[in-house]
Formats: sequence, C-alpha cells, structure tokens
Amino acid sequence: MSDSSKAFETLDPQDWEQSKALMHQMVEDAFDYVKNIRDRKIWQEMPEDVLKTFNSKLPQQPSDAETVYQELQQNVLPYPMGNVHPRFWAWYMGNGTISGVMGDFWASIINPNLGGGNHAGHKVEEQVVNWIKEIIEFPQTSSGLLVSGGSMANYAALAVARNVKAGYDIRKEGLKENNLVFYASTEIHSCNTKAVELLGLGTKGLKKIAVNDDYTINIESLKKQIAQDKASGLQPICIIGTSGTVNTGAIDDLNAIADICEQENLWFHVDGAIGAIAMLSNTLKPQLKGIERADSVALDLHKWLHMPFEAGCVIIKDNNSHKKTFSLIPEYLEKNTRGLASGENWFSEYGLQLSRRFRALKVWMSLKEHGSKRFGRMITRNVEQAFYLGDLVNNHNDLELLAPIGMDIVCFRYNPGEKSLDELNAINKEIKLQIEEQAIALPGYTTLNGAYCIRCAISSHRVTNNDFDVLIEHVLRIGKQLT
Repeated sequence: MSDSSKAFETLDPQDWEQSKALMHQMVEDAFDYVKNIRDRKIWQEMPEDVLKTFNSKLPQQPSDAETVYQELQQNVLPYPMGNVHPRFWAWYMGNGTISGVMGDFWASIINPNLGGGNHAGHKVEEQVVNWIKEIIEFPQTSSGLLVSGGSMANYAALAVARNVKAGYDIRKEGLKENNLVFYASTEIHSCNTKAVELLGLGTKGLKKIAVNDDYTINIESLKKQIAQDKASGLQPICIIGTSGTVNTGAIDDLNAIADICEQENLWFHVDGAIGAIAMLSNTLKPQLKGIERADSVALDLHKWLHMPFEAGCVIIKDNNSHKKTFSLIPEYLEKNTRGLASGENWFSEYGLQLSRRFRALKVWMSLKEHGSKRFGRMITRNVEQAFYLGDLVNNHNDLELLAPIGMDIVCFRYNPGEKSLDELNAINKEIKLQIEEQAIALPGYTTLNGAYCIRCAISSHRVTNNDFDVLIEHVLRIGKQLT
C-alpha cells in the first residue's frame, strides 16, 4: 500500500514561482553579461582559492538553486575563455548570438532527440541543412547532417569517400589492403589526419603536399605525388582542398583540384570549417569558386556564423552513398508508416550518433532573425579589418607581416632588427603572453617557416578598428620594453 503521507519526488522545482523568479534573474544577468562585455577583463588566471572549489566531492544532498547560482557567479563567470569578447583573436571562434542562446534554451526545454522520428525538430534540421546546401550551391538532392563541429564533419565526409572509392564493400569486409591514399596540403587541419588514422589508414594514408608562397597547395606537386603513388601500387582515393587554412586563411585552388579529381576519378572534399560559410560574402565568394564542384564539404557554424558551441555541418552530394556508409537499423529503430516512428531519412542513418542534440534550432532562429545577408556583411567587415590591421603593421618599421593575409587571418611579429630568429621568437612569444596577462586582448600564435607569429583570426561581429589600434599600440610598447 502506498504511503500517501510521503511527497512524490521528482526533479521539478518544489516552488515553480520561486524557480521562475531565479530564471528571470539569470536572463537579466545574462543579457547584461553580453551587453557589457567590454567592461570586464577578457581573461584572467583563476586564483588558488577558486581552483580548490573544483576539487570538492560529489554532492549527495540537495542545495537550493540560488546557492548554486551564486557559486556560478563567483567561481565560473569571472574566468571565461574570452571568445565572446570583441578582442578574442586566439583561435577561430564566433561570438555567439542572442537568438542562438534562445535557440539553445528552447532546445533544452523541449529536449528532443534528433536521431530520428516524426516531430518538428526533424523538420527544422532538414530546413537548416537545405539552407546550407543553398549557401554552398549544392543540389537540394544532396544529403547533410549537423554535427559537433568541423572535426566531426570532416570525419564523416572522409568516411564516405573511403567507402565509395575503395572499390569493394568496406563495411562488410573491412580493409583488404592498406593502400588507400588521401591528399591535402601541409597546411591541412590536424582533424583530417586524425580522421584518416581512425579510418584505418594510418598517418601514411594522408600524403601532405608542399604549399606555394601564399600557403595554398602546390598543384604540380600534387599531380606528381598522385602519379608516383599510382606507379608504386597505391590507390589514390581523395583530395582534400581547404577553403581557409587555420594558420593563414589561405584558400586552395578549388577548381584546379576539382579538375584533377575528375581526371583521376577521385573524391573531392573541401574542408571549409573556416571559409565555406564565406560564400555569404560578396568579397570572398569569388575566391571560393569551385566549392560547388566538390563531392562533400565540411563547415563550422560556430565560427563565422556565430552559433553558440557546438554547431558543424557536413554536406554530401551523393545522398545514397552517405546513407550506405552509416545506416544501421536494428529492430528497435524500425520505421513505421504512421506515428512517431514514421519518416524516411532519419539523421541517425547519416552519422555515428543516435543520440543527437537539437542543434538546428539556434541556427534556424539566428538565420531567421538576422538573414543571410547580414551575416555576409559581418564576414566582409572582418576581411576589411584584417587588411586594416595589415596596414597598421606595414606602417611601423618595427613590425612585419609574415604571411599574405588570407581572408581574415593576419600573421605578424615585432622585429626591431639585429635580432636572431631565436631571439625574435622569444620576444614575440613574451609579447603575446603579456598582452593576454594584462587583459588587453587575446591574440593567437603559430609558427611559419620557423618564425613565431602573433596570429589574429578576426571572426568577431563586435570588433572595431579601434581594437586593432589598441593591439598595435601595446605590441610596440611591450616590444620596446623587452628590447
């Protein structure tokens, strides 16, 4: 017999009105947090007393939500990564949008699994994927999938490429012989190397081709490597072109790669994590000519489309091959012609995940609110700002560009002259670290031909030209202090 005197326990609030009031306060605080982003330090080290709070034991008894929120305010919010700030140029990340936040909020409230099923969330993701096809000028018959980011998007595309071009049923038989070869430039993002390794081909399965002075893939070297590998009994299957390399923003000659792929019957994949969405920019779209000829494209929507993490997308022209690579339907996922389990193309059949977050809603809401042309204008402005920063560098004798400006990425260093390479590397590394530690900005870094660079990846919709004036002022100040 049930104990009616004992309250029925759930995870819902015990006091709905009190919980609603706290949520309203959180929304007020969140809007102020973003609105007043320049009033706070872009980044700061966590002190020891804060670090100790993350060593506490598993909480076994309840705490009131207000106390938990206070702890968030004290120990988490003051120590961000900094990537929503306009002066974050360390890695290639967008700022996020308020409509994206609202999309994530509602995605958590309704909390659907986007693995499949007949519900509105599935139609929202279908529509977002169709919009992405439209942006990169792929046919609507193509397949697509929202994923966590560019790494997963590239993996999915390369898995399809391997299965299609292997020449046998690789899902059934596994690798008969490890002689399949992918090609990309030496500037390729590391996630592609991981993908080829995980596909069973090892690091040797990705041949990295030398680049030109502008860091684009050398087409003649690519052709020679393919011919040499064929003569050696290897089986070339795919070329990965990059639309926006991570170091310098270089865009490979996509049409030239497409021509080789057609001549050699190879899969043409574009790692467009950084640059594919720049098809929205009238300035950059001509540089991306040839992307529409690819067999597959990977995109990151949490970069230049400013979605809150995570949001990536893979688009593949051959819908059937995409589905054949990943589809597996056990008896508990068999589809019906009616009801919740109806529908044809469940997203779980196009990727590794069965449990999938409703990522599409934030993209859907952001694109509906702002429109694609506004995003295109934000991209174009970042490109103009990159050249503005380049001009600032060129106008100072103690500064120098170390690579051509690719899209919106600027690589430069402080160089007062009469210093060895090792000395310059040490000086510029210290400049970069002091700019971080003094909470002036968060520039990035890389190494090009042995030279340490201060690297600015400009993908903020909040940044202004004055922010770059401030950066250069402090680079020169710290540089002079160090030399």
